[in-house]
Amino acid sequence: MIKQKQQGKANVTWAAFIVVVLSIIVGNAFLALNTIQGLTLTQKSLDNTNMLTTAIEQLHLSIVQAESGQRGYLLTEEDDYLAPYYDAVNQLQAQTDHVKSLHSEIDGQAERIAELLLLTEAKIAELKQTVKLATNDKERRALYVLNTHKGRKLYKQIRAKVNDIQDRELLFKVSHFSKLAKIKNEAKITFAITAITSALLIIGMFVMTRLNLRNAAQYRADLEKQNETLASKVSERTQELTLYSDELSRSNRELEEFAFVASHDLQEPLRKIQAFSDRLETMFKDELGEKGIDYIGRMKNAAQRMSNLINDLLEFSRVTTRGKDFIDTDLNDVVADILSDLEIAINESNAQVNVDKLPVIQADKSQMQQLFLNLLSNAVKFRKAGTTPRIDITYEDVNEFSEELNVDAQWQVVTIKDNGIGFSQEYADKIFVPFQRLHGRSEYKGTGIGLSVCRRIVERHGGVIHAQSIEGEGATFTIKLPVEASLFTLQGEA
Repeated sequence: MIKQKQQGKANVTWAAFIVVVLSIIVGNAFLALNTIQGLTLTQKSLDNTNMLTTAIEQLHLSIVQAESGQRGYLLTEEDDYLAPYYDAVNQLQAQTDHVKSLHSEIDGQAERIAELLLLTEAKIAELKQTVKLATNDKERRALYVLNTHKGRKLYKQIRAKVNDIQDRELLFKVSHFSKLAKIKNEAKITFAITAITSALLIIGMFVMTRLNLRNAAQYRADLEKQNETLASKVSERTQELTLYSDELSRSNRELEEFAFVASHDLQEPLRKIQAFSDRLETMFKDELGEKGIDYIGRMKNAAQRMSNLINDLLEFSRVTTRGKDFIDTDLNDVVADILSDLEIAINESNAQVNVDKLPVIQADKSQMQQLFLNLLSNAVKFRKAGTTPRIDITYEDVNEFSEELNVDAQWQVVTIKDNGIGFSQEYADKIFVPFQRLHGRSEYKGTGIGLSVCRRIVERHGGVIHAQSIEGEGATFTIKLPVEASLFTLQGEA
């Protein structure tokens, strides 16, 4: 009891420690994930604003390059200025699409970018108009358009819009760099907390392990002490059981010898009674008269019944004392032999016997023959008048729980069913009791011990036998024998 309490306390302590460890691990994991998520989101925002700032700056530079090429060509009419112009104009379309694909997290920034793109489109249209006029020999018209300063006004608006957008993105970037620095500081604190808690966990594990080893050593010492005590008790019990087994064997031998002597000594007077009855009946038949002959007949019948009872009782006692070792026994051969022995009775009654394929089991073959002989002869004997006897022998393999061994056991179940006179179900247990008869001796012969022998045989093999019947509708005898008969028979013999 004390050991169980100590073990219970140790289990509670370890359970509490595991809960604390898991809580710390979950907490550290939450802090680390939160820090990593914050760093990821902040870095993503910085990457977005850098990409947007760079794209807008490239767009602005392309506009400046295109405008420089336009003005150089209009002033000098040299084609060399058109090369940078065309390059810039071609890049502007791709850069415009790129800017459109980007987004900003700043409120109102999307509207400003849209305005910038509209101004850029207007600037590109103005550039293309003047260059197209100049290339079509309309330089004066082109210079006129240029001198309207429409293009300069557009560029000023574009530059102002670019500066506004970039300034806002710069402020956004500065604020996120501050946030990034803060998150990094928090990450350092988180990692420091994780390191401290990990160290504490390692120390706690070391302490708990030492305590567990010490308790285990104590438990082991107590267990060894209890094992020594138990071994001593087992040794004493084994000696007692050995003596008991020897005494039981001696008692069984004495019982067998007594049964043999008793049967021999009892049979001898009975044989003399029968012999002298025969002589008396033969020599003084006329002098005895009808009444005397009746008395002698009754005396002879009583002596014969007594002889049969003694033989059956001796057979009943020898089920256990003279049982043979279990060997592989083919029940098909056993039943075939019994049906051969009962051939005359079966033919006289026109009985129909149907036999399933039966198993090979570990059993005492001679006792299996006695078992099936008793059951099948009863099925033929207790038949209904005017009805053809029908006997069905079936087999199935069943897996059922054994309360005796507290395990699931495999059972070989043989069922013998007939359509005979049957009996009331209230006598289902009574019929297996020695010398119990449900019918008078004048109706059916027998000593009332055959089914008792059947039950002893089945029980010796670790099985059970039971009967079900309805009076006038036949009887069903079910024999359940375990596949691992040794487990049950060893327990029964112990």
